[in-house]
Amino acid sequence: MSWCERVGAADWEAVAADMDEVGGALLPRLLTPAECASLVGLYADDRLFRAVVDMGRHRYGEGEYRYFKAPYPRPIEELKQALYPRLLPIARDWWARLGRDAPWPDTLDEWLDMCHRAEQTKPTALMLKYGPGDWNALHRDLYGDLVFPLQVVVNLSEPGVDHTGGEFLLVEQRARAQSRGTATTLPQGHGYVFTTRERPIRSTRGWSAAPVRHGVSAVRSGQRYTLGMIFHDAA
Repeated sequence: MSWCERVGAADWEAVAADMDEVGGALLPRLLTPAECASLVGLYADDRLFRAVVDMGRHRYGEGEYRYFKAPYPRPIEELKQALYPRLLPIARDWWARLGRDAPWPDTLDEWLDMCHRAEQTKPTALMLKYGPGDWNALHRDLYGDLVFPLQVVVNLSEPGVDHTGGEFLLVEQRARAQSRGTATTLPQGHGYVFTTRERPIRSTRGWSAAPVRHGVSAVRSGQRYTLGMIFHDAA
């Protein structure tokens, strides 16, 4: 099955509805267990990565992540290319509701060229590694003025077998109200698409933007590896 077929197997109307409801949506299996294991095996190869971040040292949580160099190892680029045209209509619809001009062109290559001309040239695909007690603080992956409003993670480990805990977290800041949290256990190989920064919500004056942050709850046992695919490059 091609990467476009795997991505296309999602019910994208239902995905868009879930995005509207909570700012995130589970996707079907994008990677087989063997493909997940192959990607996890790349983590120790220093030649593939441009930067390593110790999350505890920066007070981002506990654990570690590594940013890939370009060109990406397969199938990261292929997945990003297949996902972008599916995410684009949701992004444009959200910006239309918010009364904003959508800057994103029809192809990922054109969009990344815009990022590079704005001096956002650093690749942003990353792999995260969590062990017992590790967690990821609530945050947003912005990296510069040019931002694509949706991103995708894939859990490369099998919950209940490779690790326990480590649920994916979304927390929405609600106007004049308590924040709302959503926790999701991501099956191995499945994608999860979520908002990078905010989502449109109905208000008394039409539509407004609700800020959303994401993170990972504490891993209780084992190891959890995650592939993160962000659709803008970094300054």
